[in-house]
Amino acid sequence: MSILVHLSPAMAEFRAGESLRAGIGALIGIMVCAAVVSFDSFFPSAPLVLVAPLGATAVLVFCVPNSPLAQPWSAFIGNIVSTLVAILALQFIPAPWNAGIAVGGAILAMMLLRALHPPGGAVALLAALDPAPVVEAGLMFAFVPIGLLTASLVLAGIAYNRVTGRIYPFRHVEPIEESPTLRLGLSTEQLGELLVRFNQATNLGIADLGRLLAAAEEEAAQHRFDGTTCADVMTRDLITIKPKTSVTRIAKLFENHSIKSLPVVDDAQRLCGIVLQADLLKFLSARSAGPRWPTQPKSGRALDIMRGGGRAVAHDLPVGTLLTRLAAHGSEVIPVTQDQRLVGILTRSDIIRLLLRGSEDRQFD
Repeated sequence: MSILVHLSPAMAEFRAGESLRAGIGALIGIMVCAAVVSFDSFFPSAPLVLVAPLGATAVLVFCVPNSPLAQPWSAFIGNIVSTLVAILALQFIPAPWNAGIAVGGAILAMMLLRALHPPGGAVALLAALDPAPVVEAGLMFAFVPIGLLTASLVLAGIAYNRVTGRIYPFRHVEPIEESPTLRLGLSTEQLGELLVRFNQATNLGIADLGRLLAAAEEEAAQHRFDGTTCADVMTRDLITIKPKTSVTRIAKLFENHSIKSLPVVDDAQRLCGIVLQADLLKFLSARSAGPRWPTQPKSGRALDIMRGGGRAVAHDLPVGTLLTRLAAHGSEVIPVTQDQRLVGILTRSDIIRLLLRGSEDRQFD
């Protein structure tokens, strides 16, 4: 029975919409290649015809566009170099041994060039099994029809995948603030090492691995907090100030209350910014320095020292999604809004209380 289980489908069930999307994409891609073939009169020295391995390339480009095996470099260079290796095998290795040499050599060349593309092996075998047109065209066969039609299929894939919501070519990790690698606390190199350790470097890219792990981390955090939202744990009784509140008044509020931040709101209670104790101290230090600080604000009001409130979150946002922001980005306080009005703030203390909730009971589980 265990053998039957191992022989059962290993892939998850495809959604009907995704299956239809991929199938239509492959249809369009091969039709584009067929349209290019119709211009064969422009290439009298090479046989511009459709070749069967393009069907396999279409499967990768339209069904698994995130796979490293499907990327433009892999498809274009992989198919071309495989054809070149097959041509050399035909020149120097007698049949029937040239078929195995062509495929094995093609795989080796593709891996050395980091252009592994399974249809490349099929291209090499096709050339060895039907050598007449390949030998007649010579090295040109690698570029026309193989290179030209592969490029046409890849360009069709880029356009179609983007129109239908799939990102292609490959998603490389960029050093942006919300990068999954930053949220996870793992560097690009560390994510790459994980792929190598589990032999997945040819199946999944670093950027997509980071997104998957970040999504899993976020999902786990939401389960951990059992659907708790920001509104459930935020501090509601707020001391707020107006944009024109004086620095003197701000200093007294910090002195008289055990708070580290003061939200700045307008008359409609919409968030304008936030003043931290550090902002106040920086302003006072600059003012005491006198003329050595030419950028010193002329007036001492909240609007002169506040920082933006762009990190505000909705009151119904699951609190688990904020853990990485508080941990990785060093946020000291996060404003919480409802219908664009400030309704509370979240601090590290609020999250710590949430984490400790029920910890006494868990010690004896």
